[in-house]
Order: sequence, then structure tokens, then C-alpha cells
Amino acid sequence: MTTELIQTDHGITQTVGLRLPPVPWRDPHTVSPAQLAEYIKALEVACENDPRSADLRTCLGMAHAMNYDVYKSMDALEVAVGLEPNNFFAQLKLAELDYRLRALIKAERETLKALDLASNSWETNLARKQLQEIRKLMCDGTQKPEWTKPLATPALLMLGMAAILCLVVYWK
Repeated sequence: MTTELIQTDHGITQTVGLRLPPVPWRDPHTVSPAQLAEYIKALEVACENDPRSADLRTCLGMAHAMNYDVYKSMDALEVAVGLEPNNFFAQLKLAELDYRLRALIKAERETLKALDLASNSWETNLARKQLQEIRKLMCDGTQKPEWTKPLATPALLMLGMAAILCLVVYWK
């Protein structure tokens, strides 16, 4: 089921309609922290009322990201993708969060999944633009390294060098 959120004076109510709920602002820099916190609380309540809605979870993840709460944002977006693996926006926003965190290899992989899920030219263009930005950053070397190699050997070498240095200083 898809939902539309309508914000009222008392919070947010759900109705059947659009794919994603509207956000209460267009420019993220103009929303006050109090407004954002209120919107997040209303989305959390809506998610409790409809726990199977990937669209609500996606909006919650976006709102947490706007609030610079990365872990809650990642959790909400991962739940959204888990609930509805074919949801383009959930997949794209999860990839965007990885992109913004400079986990570019994972972001590229997730964006390619979103590109496969795109159902119209607008969605395809969004995913391609994001993929282009990710690949540009990868070429520029702006990414966090993936830790795939064990660190035991370098740590032991460093410990050994420190021990030798201590012995040399002590014997002088």
C-alpha cells in the first residue's frame, strides 16, 4: 500500500495516494530544528501505525539525515529496503547516504541496484547522475578505504619498533 502524509496542526495523518509523502519544506536550510524534530516524531508515530510501509521508513531516514543523525537514518533506510526491496526511492536514498559518507564502493553498488529499479526516465536520470558523481569522486580519490586486510602484522611491527626504541633510550 502506498501512503500520502498530510501535515495538520496536530501532527501527520495518513491517507492512501502518493508514492512518497511530501516534506514540510523545500529548502533544507530553512527548516528549524524544532520543526524537524516535530516532523521526525510524527513520522516515527506513522511508522509505528504502519510498520510495513517502506515509503514512511524512507521519509524517516531522510528526515534523520537532515537532522545529521546518520545511524538512525541508516537504520530506517535499511529497514525500508528490507521491507520493499523493489522500492526505487528507498534504494536510491540508502545509496545517497553511503555516497555522502564517502563509502563510495558501497554507494556505487547500491546506486546500480537503484538504477535497475528505475521505472521511468526521471528515476533513471536521478540514479545516473548520482552514479556519475560517485564515480567522479572515486577517480579523484575521495573515498574512505575499505578495510579488507588484517591489521595484526602492522600492529605487531609497530609494537616491536616501540619496544626497541624504549630499549635504546633505556640503555643510553
